[in-house]
Amino acid sequence: MNQMQSKRWWQYGYVWLLIAGPALVVIASFITAYLAITHPDPPIEDYYRKGIEINKTLDAERDGLVPAVQGRNHAATGVKPTQPAN
Repeated sequence: MNQMQSKRWWQYGYVWLLIAGPALVVIASFITAYLAITHPDPPIEDYYRKGIEINKTLDAERDGLVPAVQGRNHAATGVKPTQPAN
């Protein structure tokens, strides 16, 4: 009788090719986590929020100068009235 000899699973090259992809991803995730923990991003100033606050302050100053009829229409329509030039 002629019996075929079979190899163990780790002796096939394709097995290692399939294992290598996910193994590299796991290793890369650990490296990324290490770098994220040891080198945190520096805090930045919130320029957008500061700009919004400045605009609210400027709008509040102008809203006090709007005539009563225009102010009432603004409240009903949501469209901000323009201040006439002096």
